[in-house]
Amino acid sequence: MPSNEQPEWPSEDTDAGSGESSADGGATAQLPVPGKVSLPESPTLFVPAERDAEKTQFIPAAKPDAESTQVIDLRQVPEQETEPHRVPRPQPPQSAESAQPRPQSAQPEHRPQQPVQQQPPQQSAESAPPRPQSAQPPQQSAQQQSAAEPSQPRPQPAPNHEPSQPVPPAAVPPVQPMRIEPSGEIHPAEATTGEEKPPAEPEAKPKRRRKGVLIGSIVALVLVVAVGAALATPYVSNRLGLPWAPNLPKGDSPQPVPVALSLKAPSASAPEPTSSGVSAALAGPAANAALGTLTGAVIDPATGELLWDRNSGQFRTPASTTKLLTTSAALLAMDPGTQLSTKVVQGSSPDTAVIVAGGDITLSSLPAGQQSVYAGAAHLDDLVAQVKQASGGAIKKVQIDTSIWSGAQTAPGWAPDDAPIYTAAMTPVMLDGGLTDPTNDHSMRVAQPANTVLQTFAQRLGATASGQATAPQDAKVLGEVKSAPLSELIAHALEASDNTLADAIGRMTAIATGADASFAGAAQATLSVLSQNGFDVSQVKLSDNSGLSPQNSVPAKLLAQVLAVAAGPDGKDPRTAKLRPMLAGLPVAGGSGTLADRYDAPNSRSGKGWVRAKTGTLSGVHTLAGVVLDEDGRVLVFALMSDGADQDPARAALDVVAASLRGCGCR
Repeated sequence: MPSNEQPEWPSEDTDAGSGESSADGGATAQLPVPGKVSLPESPTLFVPAERDAEKTQFIPAAKPDAESTQVIDLRQVPEQETEPHRVPRPQPPQSAESAQPRPQSAQPEHRPQQPVQQQPPQQSAESAPPRPQSAQPPQQSAQQQSAAEPSQPRPQPAPNHEPSQPVPPAAVPPVQPMRIEPSGEIHPAEATTGEEKPPAEPEAKPKRRRKGVLIGSIVALVLVVAVGAALATPYVSNRLGLPWAPNLPKGDSPQPVPVALSLKAPSASAPEPTSSGVSAALAGPAANAALGTLTGAVIDPATGELLWDRNSGQFRTPASTTKLLTTSAALLAMDPGTQLSTKVVQGSSPDTAVIVAGGDITLSSLPAGQQSVYAGAAHLDDLVAQVKQASGGAIKKVQIDTSIWSGAQTAPGWAPDDAPIYTAAMTPVMLDGGLTDPTNDHSMRVAQPANTVLQTFAQRLGATASGQATAPQDAKVLGEVKSAPLSELIAHALEASDNTLADAIGRMTAIATGADASFAGAAQATLSVLSQNGFDVSQVKLSDNSGLSPQNSVPAKLLAQVLAVAAGPDGKDPRTAKLRPMLAGLPVAGGSGTLADRYDAPNSRSGKGWVRAKTGTLSGVHTLAGVVLDEDGRVLVFALMSDGADQDPARAALDVVAASLRGCGCR
């Protein structure tokens, strides 16, 4: 066979009617039906072709050729069938229904090769075999054109083709029709009667089915994604009331859980700590060289017993633990709900207003709805609005009266740059404690806080600032705002260690007790109130109420005693109820205020969340005083003061001492 596996057909045949060679080399597309057919010299094989609805072909055997299909003399082929050979006979014209071929018998699963003499593929006129002529030239179907492909199944006739009359051969030898494969193998060919019915329509190719399924899957996936994205949008989910809709009610809001900002009394069944137990627990931590010279005390507030004493009567610089004395005196001298007032009254003329400072340094410069570092502070804009309404917009000039406080604006012992770095120059009215950033309590303070209030108020009122003045007696009040309660001011002063606010609270104590509202008067008022309430302050020295001055001198024992009263059992000491709010403002170890970033070391981590204490730091001075709940549920009070050591190692060592009290049973 040639490499293209196409059979080569003879081209020397002539037209049966004319005896001349045709113009296309002898091959004809169609031949007239001969009236008489004689047997050729070479045996001609009659192969009942697939009845493709119009023709039965007489195919002369090809001449022997090295590349052509071998011709076998069928007269010498032994019989291979048991059934007698049937020779097709001419049949009368039939209808399309009666002429349909019957289905062929089942074939093996493997695909046989195409017979050489079966329906050839569409070829050029030079190689096309002759075929009988019919009334109308048939058109080859796509199945017939591809019949020559060895890998394709034998084409079947279309069911609606009209068959043509078969022409029987003359003197056909009584031999069985054979099928010669291109490989040379010979197989019996089943006889056909012309009555076979067409096979069932072939099923769609699996590849096309898979492609259709794939396309359908992709379309379905796209639809699912599109629908899911649409349902996820807030607008759609809200409109449909889907479970994930942002506006869908999630149920009733939970009721707030009440929180008592106080320490509970120790359990009645908790074992009492002993002096020897506490001493054993603190022996190692208190001996740390990083602490330098350490003094301190540990007290059981339930009994008032001094459990551990390390030179606690010695006077040391307390630094910011001074604020424990300041706030204790304020709570003992005043109601915890006391507020500071800032007023605006009519001046010497109807177009003049005077700001009367009342000691509130937390007045907020921020708009309503925004909060500075001072929670619950009054807003300057509120005061401006009241004055506009009360005066009918007649105020053209504004003055300020700061006479409620007296003396210097800085305390003895302060470094020149302590104000405005660590505190503000003390004036009885300020905006946001004098902070340049109302939301950052570590920002710098303004140089003249009272003047800043005057300028800002006049600008917002649309008037002119006219400096200091004394408000007339019994002047008409045009507006008034008040600070947060004293208990909240104390809580912020302790937690953030706010020096400016602590000194302002000392001035409140001075005014409440009739003392001069100056640094000296406030310090003396603090000590006087403590002394009047049973605390030994005979040798205590205070230069300010914030602890910023290194001239302050306080023993650790006094700090521990004040805390022990605040943490004592309810009803046992009448001072306890007044001092209890002070404990709520103590920073929490690893949680809030000046202890938020401490107690992360492995040897102090046990105190995290359990230690509540006020810190104090100056150059070479490190203090820590507060309360801790030990593992037995017993409250212990401690005060620790060290000096002559580096800051970071000393702080870390103090934290370990306090954490050791948490971890001990102390029995």
